[in-house]
Amino acid sequence: MEYKSISEIKTLVEKERSKFLEKVYKLMANGVIVSDPYRLDIRGELSCGSGVKIDVNVVIEGNVILENDVVIGANCILRDCKIGRGTEINPFTLIDNAVIGEQSFVGPFGRVRPNSKVGDKVQIGNFVEVKNANIASNCRINHLSFIGDADLAENVTVGAGTIFCNHNGVEINHINIEKNAYIGSGCELVAPLKVNRNATIASGSTITEEVPGDTLTIARARQTIVKGWKGPNSYKE
Repeated sequence: MEYKSISEIKTLVEKERSKFLEKVYKLMANGVIVSDPYRLDIRGELSCGSGVKIDVNVVIEGNVILENDVVIGANCILRDCKIGRGTEINPFTLIDNAVIGEQSFVGPFGRVRPNSKVGDKVQIGNFVEVKNANIASNCRINHLSFIGDADLAENVTVGAGTIFCNHNGVEINHINIEKNAYIGSGCELVAPLKVNRNATIASGSTITEEVPGDTLTIARARQTIVKGWKGPNSYKE
């Protein structure tokens, strides 16, 4: 193993950094607003429209396209993706081999995995993971959910903590949600599954069979109250 002096290492680092900076300065010369040129790493090719803003500690990998008025928050990773006009990618979000439409937002702490396509005016909020899914325009998935191997039609709402159960231990299955469906918080949708147009699923439901359109479906145990219950604290001295 060949050891280098501190000065040699410093020279190599500065040379590598100068490559990144040259790309960043070209973007800034074309009107891109970069919060700190030293904290934007362009490890691939970045194409930007007008009015683009990029915050600190953003990493670009592969081929990335940011259309007009896109805002990228701090500490994001963008890999081989396209972000539509006026969309905001909030801090600590990973977009990987995916397409995000116009006037949408993702994150903070969002993850959009490969082969996903997100439409226009879509809300993908904090701690939401999307995998191999097509999400049409005006959908809302704002909190703590996993959307995997699915097609969501227009104007679908998915409540907080809802999970698409797409894998049965052997194979991956698909979920289809039709237009205007409303999925309450804390639901589990077990694939393969279809939720028809205008259906509502009550919070806390586990759904294993097709949901008819224009209905309310409730799939949970009835609440039971045990009177006179002492609880674990009653055994403490």
